Amino acid sequence: MLIKASKYFLFLVLLSFYFSACKKETKVIKQTEVSFKKEGELSIFNATGDSLKVTLDIEIADTEYDTQTGLMYRSGMETKQGMLFVFKDESQRSFYMKNTKIPLDILYINANKRIVSTQKNTKPFDETSLPSNKPAKYVLEINAGLFDIWNLKEGDSIDF
Repeated sequence: MLIKASKYFLFLVLLSFYFSACKKETKVIKQTEVSFKKEGELSIFNATGDSLKVTLDIEIADTEYDTQTGLMYRSGMETKQGMLFVFKDESQRSFYMKNTKIPLDILYINANKRIVSTQKNTKPFDETSLPSNKPAKYVLEINAGLFDIWNLKEGDSIDF
């Protein structure tokens, strides 16, 4: 009986050793935090241009990589910060929130630097298309809710 128990014990030890030796190591990939980089200032004026509504620091996305990545993978943004996308031409635009952790207001701006449409309170990680519905040369992304808090309107203008 003791020999039978010893063989069983030895079998369990060998089986345990086999499975522990075959176990694959799991690598944890840590996301590098992307921080805001001030590259300019942008002011928003009322439609007649005679009253300043707000001035904010902006990071500029003007390369293909920057315009494709935007604010993806970021944990947050200060109230008076935004990302300005600058395109070579004025045309219909469409954005989405893939890999974007923070809710945003997206302002579509024409070549004359006037706000022509907006997508407010976008949902993080949502891949639904958020179209401009009108031609835009610039797109400004700010924290969700600020469009209403700052009392912005279509027709307001920007300067940067």
